[in-house]
Amino acid sequence: MPSSLWVSVPYVFGLSLITEGLALLSFGLVRGWGEVAPAWLPFIGGKRIASSAAIIPATLGGLGATAFWAPVLLSWFGVGDAARFSSAGWQTLARICIAPGMLWGPLVLVLTYAYYTRRHRPAQHHGHSGGSVAA
Repeated sequence: MPSSLWVSVPYVFGLSLITEGLALLSFGLVRGWGEVAPAWLPFIGGKRIASSAAIIPATLGGLGATAFWAPVLLSWFGVGDAARFSSAGWQTLARICIAPGMLWGPLVLVLTYAYYTRRHRPAQHHGHSGGSVAA
């Protein structure tokens, strides 16, 4: 973390904006605007989005977030360097606050898989094939 206030405040603010933006993009994996671009967007508005345009960055992001948090999780089990706390209470509070961040990567990967299966499932046939049905 930068020590200068003139650097650290914009750094934290910018990091917050980036993480919020990425979190909001994750909604595209479960909302309609992740499949068809909103009409108000110039050039691509109303057009179907190629599934790879969502799947590739989401997979890379989910893997990256998982890799980012993996050392912290491993340190909780004694692998690698762990942060030191003055009491068990502070350690518990820190783990409670950190845990949602550690879930972000795996949850994005789950959403990406759901998006992939939704976009690539075989077409559903809604008619009767003409064969007889046993009662």
